[in-house]
Formats: sequence, structure tokens, C-alpha cells
Amino acid sequence: MSSITKNQGEGQVIGQKGELNGKGLTIGVVTARWNSGITSKLEAGAFATLKELRCDEIRAVSVPGAIEIPVAVKALLESGCHGVVALGCVIRGETTHYEYVCNSVERACTELALATGKPIGHGVLTTENLEQAQERVGGRHGHKGAEAAEVTVEMVRLVQAIRANQIHAKV
Repeated sequence: MSSITKNQGEGQVIGQKGELNGKGLTIGVVTARWNSGITSKLEAGAFATLKELRCDEIRAVSVPGAIEIPVAVKALLESGCHGVVALGCVIRGETTHYEYVCNSVERACTELALATGKPIGHGVLTTENLEQAQERVGGRHGHKGAEAAEVTVEMVRLVQAIRANQIHAKV
């Protein structure tokens, strides 16, 4: 475990965070094929990060669209994955379908994480247009696939440390 002090604006956060070390971890990756020009880049960034963090095993599956992500996430968690990275891209259209899809995927993944006690890195982009999505796969807004992978490993390690009673924050 490492401690973290992070300054953003005027606030300060002090506490311990999970190690960015994938040794011994099996991490799942679920990638939606809808908007594959974006999701393939999210997936590549997630894979590169998980390999960089030295995860022992990466189990990757693809699903037709974002709405199918939670079912595959659940199956991977049940199969023994320590955590799962969920990747997709939902771009607003002319109907309210966008809201239903975005809310459904977020809610289901959050409920799965809470029910299983296993982290799910949320790398499902919800953008107004293709340009915004492109800015989030290596553009000016970073790489959300890589970030979701990093968050997943960090949270797996944090949850493990909390359960092992290894948190010793100095406040």
C-alpha cells in the first residue's frame, strides 16, 4: 500500500491507495463492438496498461453493444476474475435511447461491483458526438481505456488491503 496526497484546487486528499501491481491478478476486459472505431482503441489502451502493470492473466470478450456489457462482466467475475474493465462508446443520437443505454449500463455495473465486492473499471464513453469520443482515446482528454484498466487494478489491490486489515492511514 502507498499513501497518497493529492492537491486539486484548494482541497487535499490524504489516504492510502491500492498498488498499481497486477502480479497474481486475473483481470477481465469486456468491449462493446458498437462504435468499434472507438472501442477498439479503448481496448488497446486497456490491454497495454494491464500488460504494463504485469497482470498474470487478461480474459477478453466482446459483446454487440453497451447494453450487453453487464452480463459479460458478471460472467467474468463469476469465472474468477479479480476485477473487470468495461469498455464501450455510446454517442448521443436523436432519440432518448442514449439515456436509457447509458443509465442502464452504469447502474448494472455499479450494482454488480457492490454485490460481488469486485471492482469494475468504467470505461464506457458517453459523448455528444464522435469528436468527443476521439478526444478520449488518446486525444486531449487522455485515454479512458488505459485509465479504466489502471483504476481496476488499483481498486482490486485496495479492496484486498482493506479486507486484510492492512490500511494504516495517518491522519
